[in-house]
Amino acid sequence: MASSFGNEKSVNPVLRISQLDALELNKALEQLVWSQFTSCFHGFKPGVLAHFEPEVKAFLCLILWKFTIYSKNATVGQAILNIQYKNNLSQTEKYQPLSKHQKLWYLLFTVGGRWLEERCYDLFSNCQQQSFCKIKNCISFGSGLLKLCGLLNFLIFLRKGTFATLTERILGIRSVFCKPQSVRQIGFEYMNRELLWHGFAEFLIYLLPLINVQKLKLKISSWCLPIAGLSNSENTLAAHGRECSLCGEWPTMPHTIGCPHVFCYYCIKSNFLFDMYFTCPKCGSEVHSIQPLKYKIEMTELRV
Repeated sequence: MASSFGNEKSVNPVLRISQLDALELNKALEQLVWSQFTSCFHGFKPGVLAHFEPEVKAFLCLILWKFTIYSKNATVGQAILNIQYKNNLSQTEKYQPLSKHQKLWYLLFTVGGRWLEERCYDLFSNCQQQSFCKIKNCISFGSGLLKLCGLLNFLIFLRKGTFATLTERILGIRSVFCKPQSVRQIGFEYMNRELLWHGFAEFLIYLLPLINVQKLKLKISSWCLPIAGLSNSENTLAAHGRECSLCGEWPTMPHTIGCPHVFCYYCIKSNFLFDMYFTCPKCGSEVHSIQPLKYKIEMTELRV
């Protein structure tokens, strides 16, 4: 159906963002398949798949290639986004499916190249002979050169919008829409608001852990309830020792920090450990030292 439709009408090029989204969807699918496969071996001895991991990954990718590129001329991510691969080596602008040679070379470059890199790294990582070291260096140099070429290809892709990967450029396969694109139903104003809100939410998620909420709350409470003219006499301690200045309950193991207010030992200790610049929420005094209450204030006297 795709080929018959392509013979009737010329195809449209794919947006850059759609091609990048298709690549991300393909990576997510591979990780999902691998995680589901490894979960089947949780009951076995640890490290069962360690020696055969490159081969197992290559076999799973081979299955995915069989039911995606070989059968439908599109990966899973491309099929979701209404995209297909087109044989760009043909002289016509109409849709031409991939040839068998292009499909086989695609398998060799993607699956075979990844398997070769992982397996060669395992084979030559423990070898100390000079010949093996030279082979390892050649493979590392070739891998680095391919990554550099991939970077250059990506820069060209950002400029021209075709051939998102180096494999596509070498094989001459291009991403095109397999069906006509419908008119966008969502307005750009709504999309801009959504993008702005998501960006603001991500900014808050990053910023909130950096804010000392406890200290900010205590600072605001000290501004709203200022207390001045307090003395350090025993009567003042008895008047303010009926409740902890942090939790508001009867002070357990009452302690002071050098101001007329009383705190539970665990309240003041935990807050001071959390914030070394902790100040009293009532009067704003800094913590000079945490000492037990020296005055013997009986519970019956404070309740009077």
